Amino acid sequence: MSDKEKEVKNKGSGTDISAPGDAKPPNEQDTKLNNILKNRLKKYIKKLDDTGTSITKQESETIEVETFKELYQPKLDNDESYKSIPKFYYKLPRNDDVLAQKLREETRAQFLQKKSKELLDNAELKHLWTLLEKTNGNYSSSNNDELIIDYFQFKKIREEAGPKYRPYFTAEVFGRLQAAEGSVGRIRAVSLFNYVMRRVWLQQTRIGLSLYDVTGQGYLTEQDLESYIAELVPSLAALDGLDSSFTSFYVCTAARKFLFFLDPLRIGRVRISDVLSCSFLDDLLELREEDLPMELQEQNWFSAASALRVYGQYLNLDRDHNGMLSINELAGYGSGTLTQAFLQRVFQQCLTYDGEMDYKTYLDLVLALENRKQPAALAYLFRVLDINSVGYLDAFTLNYFFKAIQKQMIAHGAEPVNFDDVKDEIFDMIRPKDPTKITLQDLVRSGHGHTAVSILLELHGFWAYENREALAAADHNT
Repeated sequence: MSDKEKEVKNKGSGTDISAPGDAKPPNEQDTKLNNILKNRLKKYIKKLDDTGTSITKQESETIEVETFKELYQPKLDNDESYKSIPKFYYKLPRNDDVLAQKLREETRAQFLQKKSKELLDNAELKHLWTLLEKTNGNYSSSNNDELIIDYFQFKKIREEAGPKYRPYFTAEVFGRLQAAEGSVGRIRAVSLFNYVMRRVWLQQTRIGLSLYDVTGQGYLTEQDLESYIAELVPSLAALDGLDSSFTSFYVCTAARKFLFFLDPLRIGRVRISDVLSCSFLDDLLELREEDLPMELQEQNWFSAASALRVYGQYLNLDRDHNGMLSINELAGYGSGTLTQAFLQRVFQQCLTYDGEMDYKTYLDLVLALENRKQPAALAYLFRVLDINSVGYLDAFTLNYFFKAIQKQMIAHGAEPVNFDDVKDEIFDMIRPKDPTKITLQDLVRSGHGHTAVSILLELHGFWAYENREALAAADHNT
């Protein structure tokens, strides 16, 4: 990360930038022209050295413009496509092209710095609130005496505030706030102020995330996310007691949730726009509060309590202490009733090392099992259940997994349930478009996909479904 990137790092967010690269190898004419320009530059520098003279900034800019025109104008004149279709694709510079890489870094740093300066700072936000309070708006008795402004007052504030505030005071913004509140021709001043603050925060965060986007393409890789979270950890008050030896595992645990839910194609990167639009970043930044209740921390995946719980479970399962989990060790997860058929498919489908699972792969499994109602989790479990990789589950597939449930029932001394009854219940529950096949879309659309997969992958899930009425009555009585 360059010095200028670090300079704007704490100010906020930006957009994607790409620096131009060579579209094709230079031809003989380009090479000849480049050599002529280089020789001219060398002679000019030598002349300055010999005479000991210096040039003004204006003279330097003039030379720059003339050199640019000589270098690029012949290309623009000779290529007809430039006259009709502007160039819109720029290749990323090669890793060994140090000069192009440095130019790209410098361009990104300056662009982000420019965007950061366009944002409202705390003093300007306070000024905006002062203007809102000074306006001659009405106070609504039905809304706890909140200040209400109409469109004419909205425009007046925009003019008084100045040009830097104008992007936040458009007719579209007024219309959206008015529609959200269900009023006609009026909005609450506090709603407008909250909108401005939220938008500024999103822009700041976008700039902050863009500093870690090495390629400038609007994506963050797993390594980029881990770097961002690692540098964010010291500012999170709720993580003050985190042991330094555990920090790397915490960063891995936190970054994995972003990738699991925001990278459905498993290409190893997430879009910055997706990171901003989901609630995960809010959950992570919630840890800035010093007195966050323990109940909220336990429900927050990014809290120290949650990370220690997940990592502690992993260490407890690792009975041979080799840092990896075998299929027999993983069988002890949760209630210990995950079927062998399901576990074998997990190890077939997921990345393993000499037949054992590492911590990152384990995190994916935990996220899938703990969030079964989410589409991303259902997609993960569906891939495991789809033993023939055909994109659907049929009666044969359901029977394959339910046989393992029946074996567990016998092992626990219970009478096994008839498969046909369970199959009919699952199909009735999901109501697939094809009455003989259940697709992932069917599971998600039905709203009962989590129940269906739970019946097939663990005895505990099947038992909970079979006794749902008794459990519901018990909860009602308590």
